[in-house]
Amino acid sequence: MTATQDPQNQTPAQPQLGGHTLPSYLDPNNIGPYEIYLEQVERVTPYLGKLAYWVETLKRPKRILVVDVPIHLDDGTVAHFEGYRVQHNTSRGPAKGGVRFHQDVTLSEVMALSAWMTIKNAAVNLPYGGGKGGIRIDPRKYSTGELERLTRRYTTEIGLIIGPEKDIPAPDVNTNPQTMAWMMDTYSMNVGRTATGVVTGKPVSLGGSLGRGDATGRGVFVTGAEALSKLGMPLGGARIAVQGFGNVGNAAARIFHDHGAKIVAIQDVTGTVHSEAGINPHTAAAHLARTGKITGLEGTEELTTGEFWGVDCDVLIPAALEKQITAENAGRIRAKLIVEGANGPTTPAADDLLRERGVTVVPDVLANAGGVTVSYFEWVQDFSSFFWTEDEINARLDRIMREAFLGLWDVKEQHGVTLRTAAYIVACTRVLEARALRGLYP
Repeated sequence: MTATQDPQNQTPAQPQLGGHTLPSYLDPNNIGPYEIYLEQVERVTPYLGKLAYWVETLKRPKRILVVDVPIHLDDGTVAHFEGYRVQHNTSRGPAKGGVRFHQDVTLSEVMALSAWMTIKNAAVNLPYGGGKGGIRIDPRKYSTGELERLTRRYTTEIGLIIGPEKDIPAPDVNTNPQTMAWMMDTYSMNVGRTATGVVTGKPVSLGGSLGRGDATGRGVFVTGAEALSKLGMPLGGARIAVQGFGNVGNAAARIFHDHGAKIVAIQDVTGTVHSEAGINPHTAAAHLARTGKITGLEGTEELTTGEFWGVDCDVLIPAALEKQITAENAGRIRAKLIVEGANGPTTPAADDLLRERGVTVVPDVLANAGGVTVSYFEWVQDFSSFFWTEDEINARLDRIMREAFLGLWDVKEQHGVTLRTAAYIVACTRVLEARALRGLYP
């Protein structure tokens, strides 16, 4: 795809992707993950009726902040890192979304992630818009002190646009409760008061919520179990393959296992292990913590990265990064159900192939919304200074995730579409209704 020429003055016109006019800061020849999101919006537009009048609202982030993040390294030199915070939409409430530290973070990726947060929050009817942040860094190469200085400087740089009622960051890839504690403290020092509600995913001792650690994985389990029920497949004995064994994949594997399912394969950045007899994820997590790798786990065989996609299983849980299930490997997947623990793990082309093969996909914007749901609980608890028990948190989470799944399943059946399209129909309708009611100012 290339930009066209304006016949009047021979200046390049804005490049197009389908029906979308691309902003100048995206490379039309390599749009990146945001292209997936734009195609998803394009697919849902025919179902929006009169609200399609406002659909361009969904295609453009409300605000993009790109910052330089300089820090002193331990060796006395100064290093500069590229940081982002994108607020995609705030029609229904403050922006909400994580911050990731990863060497491959790009503006397009953060834009896509913030847009998916808009859809996710609306799909489960949380009073938030979508936001996301990231820093281009490989955190494995830096000390704890360097990462603290990086986090504090980044927080100060984006402090102009974040706040408990403006934009609430949370943990994501390679960030954790300690990262959020540093962010909360830095923001609090800059505003002159303790502001626990500026981030979620904090340690419990700093206003964090019980149940937050396993919340995303628990949401994957709840929606996956509901999908199995709808498909007439038993949960007990269901064979599960998990890609990614970080916070989300680990928790999902443990909860499925504890409810009688069988984990037959686990893949992470260190390798792939497989066992027809089943893998105890509690043992696998201990092995990973002790050795630093998933391979070598007793009672398992090692597979290649590519062989993972052909493992004989009932449920596949991609819980790593985006663009993992593609047109190249979708045909090899033997699972009847895919539950997306990661954000954007399936490309649109792969989605089409899976639909043709009768594979049901519980989309990321529903399946992994457990994390942001408990983040919402944390935010509410911080504002009220009244905290709930873990049983109360889990009960509320299970109810919201189950009701959201059943509502989307009904829309799927009504329109004869996939669950992903159903999620976008519901979410985009909610966002654009808010946009239409609020109107444009001035």
